[in-house]
Amino acid sequence: MTELSQNLAAALRLRELILAGELAGGTRVSEIPLSQRLGVSRTPLRLALAQLEHEGLLQAVPGGGFAVRLFTREQVADAIALRGLLEGAAARLTAEQRLDAATLEPLHGCVAQLERLVGLGRLRSADFERYVALNERLHLLLIELSGSEAIAAAYRRALALPFASPSAFVMVQAELPESHRVLYVAQRQHGALLDAIERGEGARAEAIGREHARIAHQNLDVALGSERMLAQLPGGSLIECEERAA
Repeated sequence: MTELSQNLAAALRLRELILAGELAGGTRVSEIPLSQRLGVSRTPLRLALAQLEHEGLLQAVPGGGFAVRLFTREQVADAIALRGLLEGAAARLTAEQRLDAATLEPLHGCVAQLERLVGLGRLRSADFERYVALNERLHLLLIELSGSEAIAAAYRRALALPFASPSAFVMVQAELPESHRVLYVAQRQHGALLDAIERGEGARAEAIGREHARIAHQNLDVALGSERMLAQLPGGSLIECEERAA
């Protein structure tokens, strides 16, 4: 295995351990045991630690080394709000370009497939997984169609935190009795966003994009009220909640 592949493997495995809660929030990371656990030497491990610090999953501690980062509700909400700002800006840029129908066809396809899924009523597990995949694709297409490298780079950094993803709280949402209503509202926003883009209404598209992120805020509060739901969220163990603090 090359040094580059060792670095990548160490970073991926370390991220998995953190998101799965196997390295608890606040835990100081010890290099020697961790290098043995990951099966890599300390040089690629140190590069992986630095990468995850850059992503925000680790933080430097006094005296050297790193600890797994904990996040407050406000910090998670800020990450979601940042995503909403970026998606809103991307939607505005996309709308103002007045793109042709062929260019917008992938976006149309995502919205249409999501519409069919939401029309099924309460979704089965496989349907929900399909919804999550399509939803993520729609959001990434929006960033891509904006044509802005600056927005794309900022968006990638924002999504380094797992709970900032467009679908981060969708699986939590699946547990709610009103899950279909929330999906219905989200889908109406998807349709309105596409309509604004097609009409070249930049300000409207931006407003819808930013408002759309507020659904994730609502689902965040639901997740924080239930240890079981929070446990289903990748990286959920890193979010502080009152029950845990008590």
